[in-house]
Amino acid sequence: MTEKQKQDIEQLEMLNIGIAGHIDHGKTTFLSKLTGKFADTHSEELKRGITIKLGYADMILEKGKKKRYLSFIDCPGHEMLMATMLSGAALMDAAILLVAANEGIKPQTREHLIALQAKDVKKIIIVQNKIDLVTQEQALKNYKQIKAFVKGTIAQDSPIIPISAQQGVNIDKVKDLLLEMEIPERDLKSDPEFLIARSFDINKPGTQIAKLHGGVLAGILKKGILKQGDEIEIKPGITEKHANQFTYKPVKTKIISIFRGNHQIKQATPGGSLAIETELDNILSKTDSLSGNIASKPSTLPEITEKIKLKYELFKELVGEEKTQEKGETKGLNQNKNSNQNTNQNNITPLILSEMIMLSINTTTTVGKITKISEKDNEVEFSLKIPVVPIKGDSVGIARNIHNHWRLIGFGEIL
Repeated sequence: MTEKQKQDIEQLEMLNIGIAGHIDHGKTTFLSKLTGKFADTHSEELKRGITIKLGYADMILEKGKKKRYLSFIDCPGHEMLMATMLSGAALMDAAILLVAANEGIKPQTREHLIALQAKDVKKIIIVQNKIDLVTQEQALKNYKQIKAFVKGTIAQDSPIIPISAQQGVNIDKVKDLLLEMEIPERDLKSDPEFLIARSFDINKPGTQIAKLHGGVLAGILKKGILKQGDEIEIKPGITEKHANQFTYKPVKTKIISIFRGNHQIKQATPGGSLAIETELDNILSKTDSLSGNIASKPSTLPEITEKIKLKYELFKELVGEEKTQEKGETKGLNQNKNSNQNTNQNNITPLILSEMIMLSINTTTTVGKITKISEKDNEVEFSLKIPVVPIKGDSVGIARNIHNHWRLIGFGEIL
C-alpha cells in the first residue's frame, strides 16, 4: 500500500454499523452481500450455521464524490447469546435490524431492539429481508407488523427497506442510506479508550521465532487517538491466584502496528473496527482472553473496582418471549397493555436486595449482587464477581436470570 492510500484511509469518514435480528433471519448472508465478506470465521460457527461470537467485516463504500469506511459488527441472534449481542451494541454508531418477511417479528427481534435502546444506539435502518419468499400481500402485511412493532421505540421513524439478500435485491438502497447517515461527533482530545472485543494469536503453528507476531487486540476506539509506537495499559488485565484468591493485574505493552481492516495505518481515531498488534506474549492474548478489557495510555483509566453504582431504569415488560396477541397482531415494545382482559405475565418486577444481576458494560459482562437500592432516586449499588473499569456515564445493560436464561430487563448509567 502506498503512503497516499494509507493517508486516505486515515482521513475517511467512518461508521460502526451493527447487524441485529433474530436467528436465521439472514444477517450474515446480508452482510456478505453488502461487503463481499463473510463475518463468520470460526469453525464452530461455519459448522452450525449460526453466529456465536461477534463477527466483523468492513468495506470502503463509494458513490459519486461520497466515500466512507464502514465497519460492520454481526451480532448473534440466538437467545442464549444476548451477552455477546450487548457487547456488540457497545461498539455501534448505528444498526441495521433485519426482519424476515416470511417469519415476521420474533423473540430476538424484540430483544435486539431493546438491547440497542439499552446501549443508546439511536440510528437504525430496518431491513425487511427474504422478500422473494412472500407474496406482495404478505409483504405489505409484514410491513404493517413492523410499523406496529417499532411504534413508540427508538426505531419508530426508521426507514424500512424491502430486500432479498440471497438475490441481491435492493442492497444498493441500503448502501445509499449508509452514505447519507450522519457521522457522530468524535472526541479526539480525551485520553484514548479502546474497547477490546476480541484478542488472539495470529501466528501459524511452526512459525520461526524471529518471525513471530505479538498478541493482537481487536475492537473499537471510543475516544482519543492511538499511534503506532504508543505504550498502552490494559485493564482489568490478567488474573493471578494467591492463596486461593484471584486478583487482577493490569498489563502494559507497546503498539507495534495498527490495522483498519486490511489497511495498515500509523494513527487511529474513533470510528471503525481496529486490530492492534502489540508486544504481548500470545499466551496472554489467545482465545479472546483479553476480550472485555479496556486499553488506554498508562495511568489514565480509573482504578478497577468490585463495587459499582448505577442510575437505572427498568422496562415495563420482558421481551424475547413468544406471546399470544389478539388477532395475531404484533404489539409495539412500549405499548401499554393495562387491560382487565389481558393479564401480562411478562411484567418486570422491581429489583430486590441481594438479587444476582448480569451487567453488560462496554464489551465486558459481569454478575453483581445488589447491596443497596434507592427506588426513589432510581439508583442501585452492586458487589461484582468480576471487577470492571468504571467510566462515569457509560451505559450498562441490566439482565435477570429468568428460567435459567439471562433476560434484558433494563439499562443504567455508571455514576
